[in-house]
Amino acid sequence: MKYFVLIQGVERTIDVDGDRVTVDGSLVQATLRQRAGTPLWQLTIGGRATDVVLQSRGRGRWTAAAGGDQIDVEVVDERTRHIRSLTAGAERATGGGVIRAPMPGLVVRVLAQAGDSLPAGAGVLVLEAMKMENELRAATAGVVKAVRAEPGQAVEKGQVLVEFE
Repeated sequence: MKYFVLIQGVERTIDVDGDRVTVDGSLVQATLRQRAGTPLWQLTIGGRATDVVLQSRGRGRWTAAAGGDQIDVEVVDERTRHIRSLTAGAERATGGGVIRAPMPGLVVRVLAQAGDSLPAGAGVLVLEAMKMENELRAATAGVVKAVRAEPGQAVEKGQVLVEFE
């Protein structure tokens, strides 16, 4: 499985196929195993082992702590990255004051109502597609004029879900 890992602003492509691991196309000797009954994971790269505490922050975001240092890491698999690209593209293309469904799906939650003033990036609606929940966000700051979808409603690609003033 292919993963895209963002560490301190640098993206690495990691492909895991059983015991075979490649990082940015180069084969590396690496394992990651949880120490039973603890929050510790043992990361071994090139024969050198390090204990790491991993804490999930949700949506593929993690905090990793080792040897007194702490860094934020984002890990996204190929499928999730593709879905996010479809969703983000729809958000950028909303100019005209609407959010459209980037793909067919089922509305899971509506996070905004008519009259709400939202900052850019605020969650507006959660759409389930291909068994994944995708939060659609406001591309720019604005006031919600109308919400054209409700929880449980099936929507088609391109359907207007939310209008802004």
